[in-house]
Amino acid sequence: MSPAWLRPRLRFCLLLLVLLLVPAARGCGPGRVVGSRRRPPRKLVPLAYKQFSPNVPEKTLGASGRYEGKIARSSERFKELTPNYNPDIIFKDEENTGADRLMTQRCKDRLNSLAISVMNQWPGVKLRVTEGWDEDGHHSEESLHYEGRAVDITTSDRDRNKYGLLARLAVEAGFDWVYYESKAHVHCSVKSEHSAAAKTGGCFPAGAQVRLENGARVALSAVKPGDRVLAMGEDGNPTFSDVLIFLDREPNRLRAFQVIETQDPPRRLALTPAHLLFIADNHTEPAARFRATFASHVQPGQYVLVAGVPGLQPARVAAVSTHVALGSYAPLTRHGTLVVEDVVASCFAAVADHHLAQLAFWPLRLFPSLARGSWTPSEGVHWYPQLLYRLGRLLLEESSFHPLGMSGAGS
Repeated sequence: MSPAWLRPRLRFCLLLLVLLLVPAARGCGPGRVVGSRRRPPRKLVPLAYKQFSPNVPEKTLGASGRYEGKIARSSERFKELTPNYNPDIIFKDEENTGADRLMTQRCKDRLNSLAISVMNQWPGVKLRVTEGWDEDGHHSEESLHYEGRAVDITTSDRDRNKYGLLARLAVEAGFDWVYYESKAHVHCSVKSEHSAAAKTGGCFPAGAQVRLENGARVALSAVKPGDRVLAMGEDGNPTFSDVLIFLDREPNRLRAFQVIETQDPPRRLALTPAHLLFIADNHTEPAARFRATFASHVQPGQYVLVAGVPGLQPARVAAVSTHVALGSYAPLTRHGTLVVEDVVASCFAAVADHHLAQLAFWPLRLFPSLARGSWTPSEGVHWYPQLLYRLGRLLLEESSFHPLGMSGAGS
């Protein structure tokens, strides 16, 4: 018999699991059977020649991140590189210096995982590395090979018919960017070990301001559960919505933010790349029909919703940039939306479907006091979105998620 204090939490968890299975099944299309023990193996689709995954430039936040400078044997950063002596990988090492074996730990981990996948896919065939860390300047300017964050790979049998699938296996192994670059090899790269890009999640900076029901404008760092903040209702009209909890609240953490700047009227919003923002391709769309998309996918020329007089109005995106700031805050409101720096945003991140996320967070709207009692600010990310993300990874397609995933955050 479970203790009395545990019974409400058990009921809550059971309700959560049932709730999660229902929307996930709806979002997956035909063929999924809710309650089945194991889904059939997913068919791997080879990358096409010259295709890259994710479909963004290599040195952007959604992929491997910015170039941080060449590493030389004499530099302090050389200690960031570690040799890879995995016997299941063949290193070409044409320089005969062991340079191709040197790489960051993140690159090494992905490469070792890929080596296993290659042997499982093609018994008797091994993974082959033709280029790793470059200390001789053989690659283009600002190549990630100079930082030990990139490798060029083939199979040991050099069968070019395998390279499209090899690229797909590299994506599955967790490389942050994979490019079927040449008929002779596949290029793979990873994020920096310590870059802010590797630490992004779904939040706003500490100083970002929201509007309270009494008209005051306050920083998110000062907002408390129970406050009513300006948000957007399902009908596309402004409303004030209760702040239930914070899905993430980390005042001392540096984060990389996507900065969206608009004109007519001018607004400037910083939010993490995996966060959802409402956009449209033209200014004639009604507010309720603006679609949610990841902040990193927003392009100049599109329109976002901003607080105006009266109501909400479209504003054209004039520029998109990135910057690093201290603090990360992700409040959950009853409506699943909020207006930050006078720009309408979703409360959710990492998963592409705002409405699915709003449905999946229904238990926290029903039991905010229970959820609040299981979390303190020092713990950072709330356990509930972390659980949602793990279950979603099992039930939803890969395309449903931002390339950065949760990356240490859970809003």
